[in-house]
Amino acid sequence: MSKTKNAKAYWRENIKYVLVLLFIWFLVSFGAGILFKDQLNTIRFAGFKLGFWFAQQGSMYVFVILIFIYVRIMNKLDKKYGYDA
Repeated sequence: MSKTKNAKAYWRENIKYVLVLLFIWFLVSFGAGILFKDQLNTIRFAGFKLGFWFAQQGSMYVFVILIFIYVRIMNKLDKKYGYDA
């Protein structure tokens, strides 16, 4: 595979992963914190309504977890395309 094709395939796959992870974060932050908050507020988590908790804390926790997932995925992707050091 030529370097150009290898680089294009690498970035295509990278962008796919980024979009999937951003979509998950959108679902958690906007969906759970705003769209579905009324349904989630019927459930309590650590003494708080779940919709409120996601709006205030949950989306940040999910974002940090997604960062670690992205790092792991990118390490595997780097190895797959030979960009690891």
